[in-house]
Amino acid sequence: MITMTETAASKVKELLEAEGDTSLALRVAVRPGGCSGFSYEMFFDGDTSGEDLTQEFNGVRIVVDPSSAQLLTGATLEYKDGLQETGFSINNPNAQRTCGCGNSFS
Repeated sequence: MITMTETAASKVKELLEAEGDTSLALRVAVRPGGCSGFSYEMFFDGDTSGEDLTQEFNGVRIVVDPSSAQLLTGATLEYKDGLQETGFSINNPNAQRTCGCGNSFS
């Protein structure tokens, strides 16, 4: 299952508070598509199933479906806020190849 840095958890918590519903979870999924075969998807979700894997980091819940969890084992969700890079990224040791835009992998 994916883990989350403290910086990412803090940013997600801030976004949930702005959303006005801190009971939502951050769903992280891997979907077929993108230029390298798979792409990441992240969104706030209030609907979880019994099959979903859930983990909490600093008060933020991450929810992952079982098939995505296989591709995200050992991955880390990060958040950077700097001049060169700003935003969320996933460091995934399972990715053998990534595309130039960094949004898809194989």
